[in-house]
Amino acid sequence: MTPLPISQIGPVLPYLDLFGIAVFATSGALAATQRAQTLVTAAFFALITGVGGGSVRDLLIGAPVFWTHDPWVAAVCLAAAALIWVTPQHWWAGKALDWLDAVGLAVYAVFGAAKSLDYGIPPVPAALMGVVTACVGGIIRDVLAGEPSILMRPELYVTAAALASGLYIGLDALGVASFVAAPVAAMAGFALRAAAIAWQLRLPAYRGMR
Repeated sequence: MTPLPISQIGPVLPYLDLFGIAVFATSGALAATQRAQTLVTAAFFALITGVGGGSVRDLLIGAPVFWTHDPWVAAVCLAAAALIWVTPQHWWAGKALDWLDAVGLAVYAVFGAAKSLDYGIPPVPAALMGVVTACVGGIIRDVLAGEPSILMRPELYVTAAALASGLYIGLDALGVASFVAAPVAAMAGFALRAAAIAWQLRLPAYRGMR
């Protein structure tokens, strides 16, 4: 990946960020292939899902849109689409992709929060930018595919991204080094999402006036 002039992110997280992009791109390609679409459509879904959240984040914080300046990101998204295209659908049955997505969600949320901080964004908006980074690509994917948005999932999803990004912001405010804060925050977000997958954890729904 192209080196990033960002002090918060550190040397390891950009590579984990690329993993998160690959996971989200894979989910986008699956959304297309499960509807018997063409390879071109699968590639488009992979790209828009992989880079959607990060693109919106960069536009909001005034940063160059990351994937247009990186030689690897678009290539990884297109490779994910090609991989899905040539593999049997039953390989992706069950919750395998959900578990991979949980890792990507947590890592991407932390990365988005860290990058936002380094661009001078205050802590609370920076935490929200972490959520945007982790979730917007999936929202765009679901809208294009005609599926209910991830925002409407009953089990915890956005909440896990908020935990990861918020915890990173909190640890950073306490002076914890980024190479410690980042994995701790990402693991916390992953643990919450994993618990939601395993036990169908959910927030209480609105019941209206009684």
